[in-house]
Amino acid sequence: MKKAKILLCVCGGIAAYKAIDLASMLYKQGFEIRTVLTESACKFVSPLNFAAITHHDTHSSLWDDNDPIPHIYLADWADLVVVAPASANTIAKAAHGIADNLLSSLLLAHSKPVLWVPAMNVHMYENQATIDNIKVLQKRGHHILDPAFGLLACAYIGKGKYPPNIEIVYAIRSYLEYGQDLRGVKVLLTAGATIEAIDPMRVISNKSSGKMSLALARALFLRGAEVILIYGSISEALPYYLSEAIQTLSVNQMHETVLSHAMDCNWIIKCAAVSDYKPAAYSESKIKKGEDLHLDLIQTKDILTDLGQMKQENQLLIGFAAETDNMENNAKEKLAKKNLDLIIANDLKYAGSDDNEITMIDRELNMTHAQGDKFELAHRVIDRIKDLCVQS
Repeated sequence: MKKAKILLCVCGGIAAYKAIDLASMLYKQGFEIRTVLTESACKFVSPLNFAAITHHDTHSSLWDDNDPIPHIYLADWADLVVVAPASANTIAKAAHGIADNLLSSLLLAHSKPVLWVPAMNVHMYENQATIDNIKVLQKRGHHILDPAFGLLACAYIGKGKYPPNIEIVYAIRSYLEYGQDLRGVKVLLTAGATIEAIDPMRVISNKSSGKMSLALARALFLRGAEVILIYGSISEALPYYLSEAIQTLSVNQMHETVLSHAMDCNWIIKCAAVSDYKPAAYSESKIKKGEDLHLDLIQTKDILTDLGQMKQENQLLIGFAAETDNMENNAKEKLAKKNLDLIIANDLKYAGSDDNEITMIDRELNMTHAQGDKFELAHRVIDRIKDLCVQS
């Protein structure tokens, strides 16, 4: 497979040093990397850092470069231009077509969408001029990965923080192949494991890490969907940009929350590993170790069955089936019983792993197999759901 070519452009700002790690991560994932540093960026980081990591010269000048017209060469070379961190100054130049240095010139010459990663003081980011400039870039089809909220280098607390590099990598992987093709689609997604308390210390749960659900949440958001994430226990931090994420640890809590949000969603994707049983009685005091304990269990509410019964004509309901035996047959049975439009079956041996192998089965029992890392598979699942939208 041909390596994608990423032109990483670094603006002047305290977060410039974090772009060194971003370049390293991209290189390790097999991308071909070239780097451009503004004159201001060179005040914060050395071009040598990027040259050593990418094994290519770093570019910083229109006039002092091995190529006589570097802004044209680099603009034509790149599959995707990534500006990280993106300063308010460079964003303003790009919005208004100013080309007074290498970076601003190549941005004007580049004919494909650009991924911008703004990072700056919160007041600079929230200034109406910056807001308007970002909107101009978005209208032109550029991608904006919002900054995170937190403690900034200037000691302010607010939105403007450089995001985790792994989230930038996910955005790059998404935008290389997909635009924001899910704008206007509202998705309810469940994630992680539910927890049923036995006493104040002990619980009944399962081994679900929530990684597949979080991969779906990322892919959906990056492709422009409005995502409502309802999650139980998960092993990783939530993507920082999810604005509507509700934790519900027990099945009853998740059942109530899911049903209250389900009616106005276009897609409902039930990826959470929900406990089938819970203790018949909860002990207010910690149960002391003594003789063998016999625990009476009762069934929990079936969230997916209730969703299938209340599903509207314009909704798609997607479920997951994690199995150890007879995976496809069990998945087909669940597909029909729960009134699903699509079911994704996978082997429990991948629980907690970053990779997965799945089989997608629709109402006509058409089967699609896929394997890879969970973020790649999340996009495959989304593409399959989009196919169902076209067919319906």
